[in-house]
Order: sequence, then C-alpha cells, then structure tokens
Amino acid sequence: MRFPRRALLAAPMIAAPFLAAASTPLAAVPISRMQLGWWKARHEAKLAELRARRPDLIFLGDSITQNWEKIGPPAWQNFAPTWLRLYGGRNPVNLGFSGDATSHLLWRIINGELDGISPRAAVILIGANNLGRLHWSPEDSIAGIAAVVAETRRRLPRTKLLLLGVLPSIRSDWATAATLTINAGLARRFGADAVPGAVYQDVGSVFLRGGKADPGQFYDGLITPPEPPLHPTALAQERMALAYEPTLAALLGDRART
Repeated sequence: MRFPRRALLAAPMIAAPFLAAASTPLAAVPISRMQLGWWKARHEAKLAELRARRPDLIFLGDSITQNWEKIGPPAWQNFAPTWLRLYGGRNPVNLGFSGDATSHLLWRIINGELDGISPRAAVILIGANNLGRLHWSPEDSIAGIAAVVAETRRRLPRTKLLLLGVLPSIRSDWATAATLTINAGLARRFGADAVPGAVYQDVGSVFLRGGKADPGQFYDGLITPPEPPLHPTALAQERMALAYEPTLAALLGDRART
C-alpha cells in the first residue's frame, strides 16, 4: 500500500503546525498511533519511567530497539541478558516501539518522551518501517530521520547522539536498494562531525555474508507463520551492539563493555 509522499491533506492524527508545510514529506511529519491501545499504554508507561529514572542513556527506535526487553526461551529472542550486561549500569531507558516509522517516533519526541530529562547519550535506530507497507522513498526517509535528529538535538542540546544506519533486511529488492541509498545519504549528511555532538555509524556489515544480508542473522523465519527477515536474533543484535559499543562508550565518557 502506498501513501502520498507529501503532506497535502489534513488528517486528525497529524500535528497541526506541520499541515502548512505542503512540501514536508509524511516521513518528517509527527503522526500519532494513540488509537492503538498497547501503543498508548506503552507511551504513558514510558513517560512515567522517564520521570522516575531520569536516564543517562536512552534508545529511540522501533521493534528492533523494543526487542531488548524480550526474555527467552528460545535463545534467539533472549535479548535481555545482553541489555543488562552492556547497559544495566548506565541507567538506560528503552524507547523502542514496535511498528514505528520516523513519523511516529517524531510524534513521541514532541509529546513528552524527551521532556524533563538530560541523558548523556541517545542511540537512534529508525527507518526500517518506512520501507514496509508505507513504502516511503529513500529521500523522504532521510528527511524523516533528519527531522528526528534535529528535534532530538533541539530538546536535548547537551546529549551526545549516536545515529545508526538502517539495518539490512531481506524484504524486497526495492527495500534493499532503498536501505543502501538511505545510509549513503545519512553518511553524507551526518558524517565527519557535520552535526556537533552527533555521530553516524553504519553497523549493517554485522548482518552480511558475501555482501548480502544473511537470513541466519534474523529470527523472522523462525516464527509462525514465517515472515521476511527483518529483526535480528538476540545473538546478531548482541554483535550489533558490540560493533557500536566503542563509539557509545566514547560519547558517554566511560569504558567500553564487552
């Protein structure tokens, strides 16, 4: 299903201040999912957790980030032990929401999830769902990710940002090509200290074999019914985390975990 590339029509779930910008792609427009009971409950629970924890480290993303909360068995979905080992002593909060595209994360950012906190670092991994049923173009997706970074920087001016590239998947030739285009665009836009306090890193090589995404690095084929490979297994996600750990440790000013 294709959605209009441009925000030309008013919709109740789109923030009013953005409706005037007809050239703004939907990927960069805050869109709520509060009509979904679980999403609303998670958003409200995370607001309470943020107030109570005042985190030093936050993770902004979609289901790949939310998966850090999963506990096995089976082993391929036992993510929590790695989370506890790498981040347990860093006062983290997981702000990953399954199914979120850039627009939904942007809505959460401007609706309280970054209010009243000042973490030392934030890890941003978003964009995979832009390439699913939404089928937003690479250019629009780059604009959406850039909007997330800009709004995060605006609200958390002292927080160091680690922006990760969109991870490889095996969904379609178009999605594979779009992922490469997005990451190349992000490298140009955010590489080489282009944005003060923000670092871009592509950790996609963790999931490749022979230059192509390795199905064995994703758990989607193990669920019933099987789905196209998109979500890293717990072991693959651990390798991903270890790939960016030196960068994250430098941003936090602490020692790298192993």
